[in-house]
Amino acid sequence: MSYIKDSIEHLIGNKIPRPSKQQQSAEVQAIYAGKKGKLSKADVEAVRHAHKSTFLSKWQKRRWATLIFVNMLFVASFYFDVQLVEGALTGARVMGFHFADLNAALQVALAYKHIVLNLVIGIVTVFLMWLLLGGRTFCSWVCPYHLLSEWAEYLHLWLVKKRVIKNHTFNRKVRIVFYVVFALLALITGYTVFETISPTGILSRALIYGPGLALVWVGLLLLFEIFYSRRAWCRYVCPIGVTYGVVGLLSPVRVKYNAEACHHEGDCRKVCLVPHVLELTIRSGARDVNQDVSSDCTRCGMCVDVCPTDSLTYEVKGLSKMLK
Repeated sequence: MSYIKDSIEHLIGNKIPRPSKQQQSAEVQAIYAGKKGKLSKADVEAVRHAHKSTFLSKWQKRRWATLIFVNMLFVASFYFDVQLVEGALTGARVMGFHFADLNAALQVALAYKHIVLNLVIGIVTVFLMWLLLGGRTFCSWVCPYHLLSEWAEYLHLWLVKKRVIKNHTFNRKVRIVFYVVFALLALITGYTVFETISPTGILSRALIYGPGLALVWVGLLLLFEIFYSRRAWCRYVCPIGVTYGVVGLLSPVRVKYNAEACHHEGDCRKVCLVPHVLELTIRSGARDVNQDVSSDCTRCGMCVDVCPTDSLTYEVKGLSKMLK
């Protein structure tokens, strides 16, 4: 139940307070007590140095390859007219099976005030797929804007390091406000406003059918993220992440944290696309020795790649063997 509660708190933008001693298991309390005063900076640096991360680490390579492959599958199918995959990421037919992005389907249903059978089939298909694969896995493993934003993030971080710019953050609760606003706009206007400005849909359609003026909007978003706020669209605006985060509440694919192995050096939070989900890695931040990272996690694997002690690993609930 704590996983579901933490996930909901993260999805609505609340900060989870550090657990009290009463909320922590006796095991994890003993682990933290044993570490107190025993992990010097030199120890942490030694562990970090022994685990040198590269620009493209294992899970990052797999994720980028998967994302590019999925999007190019749409492009190739349209270009060669093989009808293997028809449509775009917002709505498609794959080998005859209907697929409908859950957030896009919600917008359509609210705008047109009814749901056709093909849309229902597409919703069920996609829901089951992301239920098994892990909800927000869509964001980091499929969404084309995510990849561009990730590349832009490297430039943003370099500029921050050089003190050319400063990163600006916003209250994460604003994401829920946008979620409600986009839903109300669809309901009141009868028009899918979000789908018009969604960089996910814009890029997917541009790749398949050719570029249009809407790409100017995508470019402006990227410039805003480079020079003002790191990953602003994904962190504070996009309702797609919220929708798939809800699906992830029941997903068996998760990232598991082990407090005993952790040296609390903080590298995982530095690379995390949604760092609030890893606040449990701060010393005394976990309730149990083993704890699942909340469903607002995109399962991108960045923390798994960078962790020098394998404190963070992929796990499929119900299976004892960790994914490597």
